[in-house]
Amino acid sequence: MQIPIYNPRPQYDALREELEAAATQLLASGAYVLGPTVERFEQAVAEHLGCRHAIGVNSGTDALIIALAAAGVGPGDEVVTSPFTFFASAEAISLVGATPRFADIDPETFNVTAATLEAACTPRTKGLLPVHIFGQGVDMEAVRALAEQRQLVVIEDVAQAFGARQGERYLGALGDAGAHSFYPTKNLGGFGDGGMITTDDDALAEKCRLLRLHGSNRRDHHSMIGYNSRLDAMQAALLQVKLPHVAGWNRERQAIAATYDQLLGDCPAVTCPPVAAHGEHIYHQYTVRIGNGARDAVQQALQSQGIGSMIYYSVPVHRQPVYAALQASCPIAEQACSEVLSLPMWPGMGQERIAQVAESLRAAL
Repeated sequence: MQIPIYNPRPQYDALREELEAAATQLLASGAYVLGPTVERFEQAVAEHLGCRHAIGVNSGTDALIIALAAAGVGPGDEVVTSPFTFFASAEAISLVGATPRFADIDPETFNVTAATLEAACTPRTKGLLPVHIFGQGVDMEAVRALAEQRQLVVIEDVAQAFGARQGERYLGALGDAGAHSFYPTKNLGGFGDGGMITTDDDALAEKCRLLRLHGSNRRDHHSMIGYNSRLDAMQAALLQVKLPHVAGWNRERQAIAATYDQLLGDCPAVTCPPVAAHGEHIYHQYTVRIGNGARDAVQQALQSQGIGSMIYYSVPVHRQPVYAALQASCPIAEQACSEVLSLPMWPGMGQERIAQVAESLRAAL
């Protein structure tokens, strides 16, 4: 049995009639850019996550860029973020003219902590950009306390954690703004690129809306230098169909992770993800650690058996050539990059596939 790292087909098959009806209705409407379809989806996301505003943009990367720019981050500022993340988390900081600083991670959760964020702060620090990696949230209560103490803005990178709770609230509603991605592989995945900014701050939301549309709130009037970053109405229409199901899909991910834990928990060569210390883990990825330099050979053995896996991430962001001059030191992130391996994970995966992955991993070790 061939087992990919991710398979979106079960979601499509379950919702095919609704998705195709929504697409056909949108095509007939003639309103393909912003408009009522996007507004309905924005309102639905805001209600789902319990925040005042949701602003659709064309990617998770743009959600970060626009949220940072709207929060007043720019040249001369520094923003502290994680080195163990997709490149866009730091790239967005650079693209608004600021400088990223890198905070090392917790070795168990792979997340930054309030302590590591604070250690990376300088007098030039304007903001914090915690990344909720693999579906597990950073301790946002501690991050908020640090931000209040230092008067810093907090932009949450929620690209891998849509629908995860922390206490009674959802990630993306705990900082000044949250940046979400609807890339097809995400927990709420679209059919192309898409993103969203969430916030309770009315003024910040208004700036985000201006910035996504060339700094304009009415035709031929531009009060800011902005971007061309609008969520396509087609993506909004299709995501609207999927949104009511995301909580159930996240529970399926948690059940798959629990089965992996059971099948791999007694394997001394594998370190399974820990139980979430702060809120819930919704397993965008199920990522294990394989030490003693064996990770790459294990991945090759799995591949030879038709089992997909992925290394997120093989090189930490602070070691990318473009950021080498910053000379950041994050040894825990560097070690994680040499040991992590993400196993197949998707709603509808089924017990037989989970068992085959676990059996093949144990055999490879």
